Amino acid sequence: MKIWQKETDSSQEVEKFTIGRDPEFDQILAPFDVLGSMAHAKMLCKIGLLTNEENELLQKGLKEIYLEIEKGQFQIQPGVEDVHSQVEFLLTQRFGEVGKKLHSGRSRNDQVLVDLKLYYRAAIRELVIETQELFDLMIELSQKHKTDLMPGYTHTQLAMPSSFGLWFGSIAEGLAEDLALLKVAFDLSNKNPLGSAAGYGSSFPLDRTYTTELLGFGDLHHNVINAQNSRGKTERTIAFALAGLAATLNRLSNDCIQFMNQHFGFISFPDELTTGSSIMPHKKNPDVFELIRAKTNQIQAVPNAITMLLTNTGTGYHRDLQLLKEEIFPAVESLGNCISMSAFMLKSVRVKKEILADKFYKHLFSVEEVNNLVISGLPFRDAYKKVGFAIEKGDFNPDQNSINHTHEGSIGNLCLEEIQIKFDVVIHQFNFEKMDEAFNRLLH
Repeated sequence: MKIWQKETDSSQEVEKFTIGRDPEFDQILAPFDVLGSMAHAKMLCKIGLLTNEENELLQKGLKEIYLEIEKGQFQIQPGVEDVHSQVEFLLTQRFGEVGKKLHSGRSRNDQVLVDLKLYYRAAIRELVIETQELFDLMIELSQKHKTDLMPGYTHTQLAMPSSFGLWFGSIAEGLAEDLALLKVAFDLSNKNPLGSAAGYGSSFPLDRTYTTELLGFGDLHHNVINAQNSRGKTERTIAFALAGLAATLNRLSNDCIQFMNQHFGFISFPDELTTGSSIMPHKKNPDVFELIRAKTNQIQAVPNAITMLLTNTGTGYHRDLQLLKEEIFPAVESLGNCISMSAFMLKSVRVKKEILADKFYKHLFSVEEVNNLVISGLPFRDAYKKVGFAIEKGDFNPDQNSINHTHEGSIGNLCLEEIQIKFDVVIHQFNFEKMDEAFNRLLH
């Protein structure tokens, strides 16, 4: 029997169906459940629903459980419904009746919601750390290869001269922009729902501002209905942010796959980072990038899956929301792996030099020639026609060593310092230190 039931047990079929994958996700949420309970107990003591002695006992017990979780010694026992029940059972078993007082003034709805918010903050932080490593690498590679020219493409056709510095720099700035969207998701995750109970508040004089401070939240959901309605809204916002990062990695991986192809041969990797064929001894397959491409496509599908889960759900809690974890948790893990593997691979990338010296690429310089004629005084339309006619006659022989792009963000002016500043500004806005300070105060 569950701690919230009265007399009748659920049938095993119903229980198995409704629990789903929650036990594995509850294991992930366990440390955050304990932290939320520590803050809640302190607040109950502050408003007089727990004595100082009772709060001290609960804090002692919760810290013990937190350490057990960190050491991998915490498990949700068979027959125990969820992480919230397991923590409460342990407290009651070890410290008696005081364990039963911890749930005063809250519902499992706001308890799981605060667990999720704390988990999302921590998960976003890990993604930011991983993204920063990849960003730093992109800036380094962009600077290193700023003079190494390569073809640029439009419509997958040869277009204009580009450079590896420009290509790597584009990924760096894209990551900076992706982090701005992740910051929006972080801000929504960084609002305290604790005290909203089942979504309609409590007759207890709860101090929600106090628990907001204790847990290091940036703000609280003031309206208790809106606090509950943020479940789903938060996941959908996170999903769009994950999809943004995934799209950048998807393009990067697809480029790498193409540029590794023997018809291009622009980049290569050590043999140990590629895979072979069971029948073709010459093969060096880009399996890592192909899997990154596939996984990031899966991640980009998550916003739609979450939107469909939320369709037809009105105000208040619905069991449908339980399935959000099945979409968001694996997506967070998968994206983290894709970011770290992208960095791992690109640390060993080898760039081919002097690609554009080949006459095969001479048409890339048509715009350069048009612009040179314009600078010499010829109207643009006339210059365009002159170069076009030369190409048609086979008389086009440009200088393939002359590139003079100076404007912001071009081959000769990569604006890496400006891109770095853009990234640093977003990173600073997360203010993860506030989270650390709050948790240190709770745990020590």
